[in-house]
Amino acid sequence: SISAGSILMAHAIVFLFSLACPELCGLCAPEVCPGHGCGLVLRFRKRLKVFRQFVRHESEVASSLVLERSLNRVQLLGRVGQDPVMRQVEGKNPVTIFSMATNEMWRSGESEAYQMGDVSQKTTWHRISVFRPGLRDVAYQYVKKGARIFVEGKVDYGEYMDKNNVRRQATTIIADNIIFLSDQMKEKA
Repeated sequence: SISAGSILMAHAIVFLFSLACPELCGLCAPEVCPGHGCGLVLRFRKRLKVFRQFVRHESEVASSLVLERSLNRVQLLGRVGQDPVMRQVEGKNPVTIFSMATNEMWRSGESEAYQMGDVSQKTTWHRISVFRPGLRDVAYQYVKKGARIFVEGKVDYGEYMDKNNVRRQATTIIADNIIFLSDQMKEKA
């Protein structure tokens, strides 16, 4: 990859050559340049063109590595497991945290006929963290245990020390969008 120093050096060389011959701009052909008698345009033009192509190619390769796109997106549809809590750790931004359950159901066995014993279910619990200021406050105020919601965000893996000073791993969904799908008051009625 090309470093910032290499790019700076390339610019310095072009600048020095342009001081020696003001027509060394890379836009004009040697036969169009006025005769300065220095011969600099004719001698260094080809080398400079190759050098510029090298720098351009190397910078494109470096920038393509840096600007490579990736995706970390999660979409969950389920029910809230506990009322949210708001925490603030050591002067950092506050965070609203709640749990959410998603269910996966499948049929076990070969039978086509629906029977109660054929359906299996697995519940997965997710820890949801909301850092965005507006969404964080809305989630804290309106997300309630049992509510059906849709959460979009990204997966985050981290570590923390528990009460016994043991390092633990934690997987969190960092929410950047929450859609409320049920009105808890209507469900209870």
